[in-house]
Amino acid sequence: MKTRQDIAVFLLRITLATGFLSATASRLSLWGTQSSGWENFVHYTAEVNSFLPLSWASTIAVLSTVAECLIGVLLLIGYQVRKTALCASLLTFLFAIAMSISFGFKEPLDYSVFVFSAGAFLLSTFSEYPWSLEQFLHQQ
Repeated sequence: MKTRQDIAVFLLRITLATGFLSATASRLSLWGTQSSGWENFVHYTAEVNSFLPLSWASTIAVLSTVAECLIGVLLLIGYQVRKTALCASLLTFLFAIAMSISFGFKEPLDYSVFVFSAGAFLLSTFSEYPWSLEQFLHQQ
């Protein structure tokens, strides 16, 4: 029988993974008509990073998409969870800071970006990750 903490850690890992993967699916138009699409995402990336040269927007969009997709997959399967969760926390914290600089604090608060970052940091503090590839590999 798993403890409540095991269930909470599992749910936190899966919901964070789902958040990252849903965002990348949207910008790649995998959500159909509900997708934001790539061009809209590049435009939004330029707005979020308004303090950087406009020419950097496409590169930042690609790099953030690759990072978010990789983080989402690793969290979903449960591999290198501690390191991946730390990366997720840092990445989303950087998103929140960029959003705060460009739009003010309300935007990252409305989109719960700081909460997402804190949740990822919390996930990185656990010593075991139930129902994960990591746990399976350690049992072998």
